[in-house]
Amino acid sequence: MMSKKPNPELIDDENPEWTAKDFAKARPANEVLPQLFSAKVAQTMLKPRGRPRAEHPKERINIRLSHDVIAHFKASGDGWQTRIDAALREWLKTHSPG
Repeated sequence: MMSKKPNPELIDDENPEWTAKDFAKARPANEVLPQLFSAKVAQTMLKPRGRPRAEHPKERINIRLSHDVIAHFKASGDGWQTRIDAALREWLKTHSPG
């Protein structure tokens, strides 16, 4: 069974700290991967991760709401801010702001 604590001397030998020369030689993955793998595999490896960017992302704002309004939405659990957004969207369907 391996010990939980790695030997720092082995880590330094196997993965030495980069020098300025190492950084100068470095190339971006999109240049190197197609040379190491097929173009299709490289494209898959370089595919962006995570959720796609929304066309109209939500904006972070600060808003002051009454305590009882916040308490009501928080009482229904996680996602209370999303439910406030939905309530405001519903209100906009029947009202004209301004």
